[in-house]
Amino acid sequence: MLSETEIEAFHHEGFLVFERLLNPERLAHYRILFDALVERGRGLAASVPHFSLELDQEEKPIPGMLHKVQGVCQVEPRLLELAGEPAITDRVAMLLGPDLDLFGTKFFPKLPGGGSSTHWHQDNYYFGTVSEQVLSCGIYLEDADRSNGCLRVVPGSHLKGLVEHQRDPRTHGSWCQVEDEVALDLPVPAGTVVLFSANLLHGANDNLHSQRTRYSTAWHYVPGTLHLEQFPRGVYPDRHTVRGH
Repeated sequence: MLSETEIEAFHHEGFLVFERLLNPERLAHYRILFDALVERGRGLAASVPHFSLELDQEEKPIPGMLHKVQGVCQVEPRLLELAGEPAITDRVAMLLGPDLDLFGTKFFPKLPGGGSSTHWHQDNYYFGTVSEQVLSCGIYLEDADRSNGCLRVVPGSHLKGLVEHQRDPRTHGSWCQVEDEVALDLPVPAGTVVLFSANLLHGANDNLHSQRTRYSTAWHYVPGTLHLEQFPRGVYPDRHTVRGH
């Protein structure tokens, strides 16, 4: 499923983009599930387990404005079907081997008019590891561009080790600084899957479009045998076997 050129590019640049990997019929199927999650968020006045709301300038939750669903495959187990799509896992298996788990499942609706996302960071910073066997995956259910907050990466940054992150309570996380000249925007059409090293510096702009959403989901594939202290297989509730034994 991956050519030698693609594998070499992944190791050198730290990411691969597969445009329109999921067909419109599959996207429509999954879109129904994500729409239902956004509708649940509209009924919230404050963040609750799994569901976090956007914050205003005073760091207070904005009622009904869903920011993220953490553990989305726990909240909606039918989304494990998406995580196990052969078009995705066959490619992942060529990088990690045939026995695959995933963990840390998330949904970002990025609602119109200020839906925020993650700013510059490395996923492995949060996982307490620098393992090259943690492969992050972003799946774009809708067209993504600069106006609604497409993915941004720093090619090759996965080769330079972890960098310092600073806590910012206004934006739901800890982030690092990146100069604009080294950043690459990745505008993609709906159905695109991006695989990237969990050591790669990446982020996204906020959605400033007045009407468009930017649904995406993200998680992290690992070999089933890889032990992660924070996410042990068979113990951590948001770690799931998707292929193999």
